[in-house]
Amino acid sequence: MAAALCGYPHGTIVFMNVAIVIFEFVVLIFSAVLHEVAHGYEAERLGDPTARNAGRLTLNPLKHLDPFGSVLMPILLYIGSGGSFFFAAAKPVPYNPNNLKDPRSGSAKIALAGPLTNFLLAAIFGIAIRILMYIPAVPGLFLSLLSIIVFINILLGIFNLVPIPPLDGSRVLFAILPQTPATYRVMYALERWGLVLVLIFVFFGFGILMPIVSALFTLATGQPLGF
Repeated sequence: MAAALCGYPHGTIVFMNVAIVIFEFVVLIFSAVLHEVAHGYEAERLGDPTARNAGRLTLNPLKHLDPFGSVLMPILLYIGSGGSFFFAAAKPVPYNPNNLKDPRSGSAKIALAGPLTNFLLAAIFGIAIRILMYIPAVPGLFLSLLSIIVFINILLGIFNLVPIPPLDGSRVLFAILPQTPATYRVMYALERWGLVLVLIFVFFGFGILMPIVSALFTLATGQPLGF
């Protein structure tokens, strides 16, 4: 998204690039926080008060920040990609499946609440872009900032639906699969190595998601990704 600023003088480009990166990071953190709070509210709706009792049904980002996922991982990804890419995650909101009437389907519903919240945010800001882009007084930079919000929320939603623990997609997948010893063995193995598999996917398989993200971005905004 910062490439849209290349028309500025060089010093301004550097400053604006830094400002855009900071904006992206803030949007990513708050989008991840809303994602996690949605998990907690859905769990409470289904009868589990664990998230509320833990003080996690709040938009205060300090309650949701994770030292690795929210700080160390984005820094390492940003440095490792030469400043072209970073990703962050909030601390997962706890829930107790034993408090749910149907732990299997309930877990899937709780898992889906996060990505659906991100898709809803992307839709809201996408509609805003569709309307504001026809108003000449609206600066292009403002539309670019809105497009960042749309992009990040679509990316968060799609990424979290990847069926690798601890991502939400794994909970949905295990709710669909038959409850057999083989399924539980696969689930145990994936949960044991989940974090490693997620990091491998981020570095080597992330590109698989981009055509989907791009298509949803166009659907939300009416514009191609990077307009």
